[in-house]
Amino acid sequence: MASSWLSFSLSFLLVLHGTFAQQRYQQQQGECQLNRLSPQEPTVRIQAEAGVTELWDPNNQQFQCAGVSLIRHVIQSRGMLLPSYVNTPLLAYVERGQGFYGIMQSGCPETFQSSQQLQQGERGAGSRFQDRHQRIGQFRQGDIIAFPAGAAHWVYNEGNEELVLVVLEDSSNNANQLGRTSRRFFIAGNPQQGQQQQQQGQYGARSLRREQFQSGNVFNGFDVQVLAEAFGVDQETAKRLQGQEDQRGHIVNIQQGLRVVRPPFSQEQEEREERQEQGQYGPRMNGIEETICSAKVRQNIDNPSRADIYNPHAGRFTTVNSLTLPILSFLRLSAARGVLYRDSIMAPHWVTNAHKVIYITRGESRIQIVDHRGQAVLDDRVRQGQVVVVPQNYAVVKHAETEGCEWVEFNTNDNAMINTLSGRTSAIRGLPVDVIANSYQISRDEARRLKFNREETLIFRSSGRARSSERVAAA
Repeated sequence: MASSWLSFSLSFLLVLHGTFAQQRYQQQQGECQLNRLSPQEPTVRIQAEAGVTELWDPNNQQFQCAGVSLIRHVIQSRGMLLPSYVNTPLLAYVERGQGFYGIMQSGCPETFQSSQQLQQGERGAGSRFQDRHQRIGQFRQGDIIAFPAGAAHWVYNEGNEELVLVVLEDSSNNANQLGRTSRRFFIAGNPQQGQQQQQQGQYGARSLRREQFQSGNVFNGFDVQVLAEAFGVDQETAKRLQGQEDQRGHIVNIQQGLRVVRPPFSQEQEEREERQEQGQYGPRMNGIEETICSAKVRQNIDNPSRADIYNPHAGRFTTVNSLTLPILSFLRLSAARGVLYRDSIMAPHWVTNAHKVIYITRGESRIQIVDHRGQAVLDDRVRQGQVVVVPQNYAVVKHAETEGCEWVEFNTNDNAMINTLSGRTSAIRGLPVDVIANSYQISRDEARRLKFNREETLIFRSSGRARSSERVAAA
């Protein structure tokens, strides 16, 4: 009986996984016929009181193929991105800065509580009150943060420098039932007061991307008397919920700083948690014991000691997926952080089960992408702040030259799998020498060199041969 139930459960999970994959395939069928790719920059800039949000054009064929959209929030010190929720899962990378965030799920316990003194000017000044709210998390540069679809959230910059968040919205995810466009529902403020600047390109007439930062919050559509009854407050307070007189936009300044209940945070504490997850202190956490209320949603991928691939002469590559951050199996997304030193190469490779969105955080890299016809759909230098999408199974190589290059990439699968074309674990390395020799019409000695010359796995130091050839050709 137990074995029958286990077999049924496994079969159900496999069918469910296949259903989700089929749904993404059906939504994207016919949208990945790409003859030419190019580096993309934001096309719309929306200014608010304490920051700016920049949007990439979701109608661009690269984003249409991947079924995703991308935004970048730049939040000033003591600025807060107002509470909102989105119909798609979000994966955010903290490019710069630090702060804290809240994710609200109905039914989750209010585990953070304290007794606070009311300040002068507040009703009942001098007395004390009990504040209780759901868990608050802190973040720093290099963190990946996962936000489930439909979960209300807010973000605050507590540092002295600008906070930069790069956010992927997965509109092709099975959690989205509202079509191919992500929609943000604000539950505070008056986002339509933000000032928009069109930078380049045009949005389609049906695009909803700009509207999510140019509309009122959800309370604005309700009757004031109904709101007053729902919250048990007077109608004047209910009108404040609607935010019609709020001129600050979607990112607001909190001059006195945000007063919330949160535990102290230190890098030592984070390192201790990471060691526990890796099994150094007690059993390794596997995510089974997590609930949606207690699930870990943040992991740092900037720390060199966490690198999956490390070459002291060429760079490193660090991944975060559902094996290291279990909530990603629920979002069906993953991410990676890459660093290439000067004159280094990331081996030619392809991703078998995901599209990936590459965002350059520092320097520049020459990136070449090749399709199934053997045609280069991209051969360009991609610089800081630009984005390029690599469709599933398209072969890609990165070459950092004089400046070096750093990037973050988002994947549309919770466990994206890389296959390399060169190096110790590559497809070529797995072929018999005779197969290589006959496939490429070369001698067995040349085939052996082709197969065994590179002992690295993914990150190589440039040998200089290619550059010497370029100089000879130029001469």
